[in-house]
Amino acid sequence: MEASRIGGLVPLERSECLRLLAEHHLGRLAFVVDDQPLVFPLNYSMSGSDVVFRSDDGLKMSQAVNQRVAFQIDGSNALFHDGWSVLLLGTMHEETDSVLIHELESLPLGTWVPGPKPHWVRIRSTAITGRKISHSNSSIR
Repeated sequence: MEASRIGGLVPLERSECLRLLAEHHLGRLAFVVDDQPLVFPLNYSMSGSDVVFRSDDGLKMSQAVNQRVAFQIDGSNALFHDGWSVLLLGTMHEETDSVLIHELESLPLGTWVPGPKPHWVRIRSTAITGRKISHSNSSIR
């Protein structure tokens, strides 16, 4: 059963949001530093309903660990004016348990930016929502 339209948008079921999160590997992490919103692109993988990624030292590690963050992915088809967006809200934590890190190392997660990425980071999801707009019969990818 398709969810009802809200303002021209169709909400996505949680299962569809999780499928999209699992199938894609580039998203944006958003958090606030000194009352200023910051957004960082990053490559990621999924561990259950949590986003995981690797990081070097920097703002993400010094300002966002143990803080509430937002993570978003989206896709669009400019020709058909179709699109979708998935938003995951949660708290970001550095993973330090060696057993869990060993499990995370088996995920399909390479780093795009060269250099050491010694920190394994998990965004423990507290909410996952999504929506799509579609003017054609194309499927979400």
